[in-house]
Amino acid sequence: MTDNFRVMFAGLADNVDSKTACTTLAAKLKISEEKVALFFKGKPLFAPSDKNKALKQAKLLVGMGIKSKLQAVSTNTEKTTQTVSGSQRDERIFDALDYITSSLIRLEEKLEDLEQRLPENQTKTPEVDEDEWQDEELLLDEELITQPKKRSNALLYSLIATVVTLLIILAVYLAFPALFAF
Repeated sequence: MTDNFRVMFAGLADNVDSKTACTTLAAKLKISEEKVALFFKGKPLFAPSDKNKALKQAKLLVGMGIKSKLQAVSTNTEKTTQTVSGSQRDERIFDALDYITSSLIRLEEKLEDLEQRLPENQTKTPEVDEDEWQDEELLLDEELITQPKKRSNALLYSLIATVVTLLIILAVYLAFPALFAF
């Protein structure tokens, strides 16, 4: 048996209007205002989750001026194996969809934060590259193998001269070893 927690509505902060709180929460979670109104009447908004996640959900609500409390929900493995009636099944499906929606919203917010942290030139560069790629056509008439550019031969000639000089010195050393005796 594991303990899960559900975030339940406890009240509004002193300076928060219920209509304003309803619209801001609905906009933040991207859900209907009717669902938020049901949350204000005591119906749970989030699916049961572990304590850390429930505390994060409560923190989100406190940031909007909504007081909440955690309610312990114990789940038993026997209950999950039993067949569930149609309305309970529908409620579980809606809870799962709410969970998925809230997860997607959190991921979207994290992506927006990451995009804001990136410098503007890095975020604009891929868009320019995509536009250029889409505008260019593949031209098969052009030669696929290009000739390498001509380089300056000064470096090549200096390397050849150095090798030839070293070979001459080696030949003199081998021919006349007495000249190099110290």
